[in-house]
Amino acid sequence: MKKVLTYGTFDLLHHGHINLLRRAKELGDYLVVGISSDEFNRIKGKKSYYSYEERKLILEAIRYVDEVIPEHTWEQKVEDVQKHNIDVFVMGDDWKGKFDFLSEYCDVVYLPRTVGISTTQIKKELKAANNG
Repeated sequence: MKKVLTYGTFDLLHHGHINLLRRAKELGDYLVVGISSDEFNRIKGKKSYYSYEERKLILEAIRYVDEVIPEHTWEQKVEDVQKHNIDVFVMGDDWKGKFDFLSEYCDVVYLPRTVGISTTQIKKELKAANNG
């Protein structure tokens, strides 16, 4: 079985997220998704609309996702790759090069982002609509 791993916050789920998960799953048989814990988001200076548990529930309902794990630190990726016997690590190409160090443990693939959509864009548009 070929196992794939990706990470993200996956807040305000949109079609760009679904495209990433679908394409990641196409690279193997089993997709593990690491999602940022609420504590890790605070460390990163991010605030999610949905809690970790809510985002986990949403991701577990997506047919491409086989397992959801928490991401607590930037440094845990090597441990997760080894612990879950990962063959392919996948991230969006906005992270290109940042995870090449994992190529010692598995294949590293950067997938093109879906054009025209991002959580940041959605949040800006919602804020503008509510303040306008």
